[in-house]
Amino acid sequence: MLKRKIEASLKTWKDKKANKLPLVVGGARQVGKTTSILEFAKESYACVFNLNFIEHPEYSSIFEGALDPGTILSKLSFSFPDKQMVPGRTLIFLDEIQACPNARASLKFLAEDARFDVIASGTLLGLNYQQVSSFPVGYIEEMEMCSMDFEEFLWALGYGETQLSVIRECFELRRPVDSHIHKLMLDLFRQYMVVGGMPRVVDSYASARDYAPVLALQRGIVSGYRADVIKYADRRDKAKIVSCFNSLPGQLAKDYKKFQFSFVEKGSGSRKYGGALNWLQDASIAAFCYNLSLPSFPLAGFRQDNEFKVYFRDTGLLVSMYEDGTAMRVMSGELGIFKGALYENIIAETFCKNKRPLYYFSPSSGLEIDFVIDWQGFPCAVEVKSGENNKSKSLNAVIGNSRYDITKGIRLSTRNIGEEGAILSLPLYMAFLI
Repeated sequence: MLKRKIEASLKTWKDKKANKLPLVVGGARQVGKTTSILEFAKESYACVFNLNFIEHPEYSSIFEGALDPGTILSKLSFSFPDKQMVPGRTLIFLDEIQACPNARASLKFLAEDARFDVIASGTLLGLNYQQVSSFPVGYIEEMEMCSMDFEEFLWALGYGETQLSVIRECFELRRPVDSHIHKLMLDLFRQYMVVGGMPRVVDSYASARDYAPVLALQRGIVSGYRADVIKYADRRDKAKIVSCFNSLPGQLAKDYKKFQFSFVEKGSGSRKYGGALNWLQDASIAAFCYNLSLPSFPLAGFRQDNEFKVYFRDTGLLVSMYEDGTAMRVMSGELGIFKGALYENIIAETFCKNKRPLYYFSPSSGLEIDFVIDWQGFPCAVEVKSGENNKSKSLNAVIGNSRYDITKGIRLSTRNIGEEGAILSLPLYMAFLI
């Protein structure tokens, strides 16, 4: 069983003493929502009603008609005669809830009954809300689950807190990592880049350390994403969404990474493809990184909605969309300039998993800061390097510049920890600690 960080968040939610609302766990397909919730439920409850609306579409009839807790519990007791509800120790788990809009509407009413807890999970939850007759705004708590981050990947490979505490301590003290450990961590980070964080994929790699089955699993998930478009998207948008999805590997391979609709279709623009691109973001497949008109607080206030880059939410899946052999070239460092695009993507992915909004700063063609984040209460410029290059022309151009509010910078590269004035140099594998 893979260890996941969401387990601690689920426990925190369960232990609430008052005003506990039904929990809705969203996220992309196959990130491990069902497995983690069921494992948590097995350890935490005496009775679990597990309703998966895709595996058992007949369960949808439980939510036809009246949606008051008493009626629903009565129907559950007939559907699961072997289960006896234990007040305070019972969980109703509504899995793949996007397939049953009435079940989603029922959360508003189930929130009023303290005899049991309710967790719902599903994909594409931001896309089918219009089908819900009474959307439970204010009656639910929401949580997003992503694919595994680098730390979870290390856990899967057998690394525990003993090893990770060494990395954390070096990060906190700004002390260089032992050279042997540093080289090993860089190699593990490259492995994570090509394997990604999808649980089934990670489990396969951790068991056999063989990339061939990894690639087959990854491409199966990518095919599943395309199938979701066919199944769930509006008929008029299906082809547009697939076209945008298929364009992402090429968009990121460009030297100029601002998303260009003309790359999807020559002469097209946001009017035709903007909604399709938003669908990929709402489905937790892609993440937008917006250009800032000024790198100042509040960062969201200077966001330019018409200028953005689009990153893949799982770098391993992105690598699988390129031709065979790409993963091995990533591992050996043979990709040249394109390698930088993948490192930039995985840092964007890491920031997303740390709940950081994505921004960059490019006021002119000659200057671009890969990311701008809120770091220790200040706007901080982040530069991503795929090698040991310590030249930071862009960072030096903005740090301390009277036109901007940036006083600190972080350079992520294959170099060890070091500080050069206002620039903190960190190895790429420490990005999850930022």
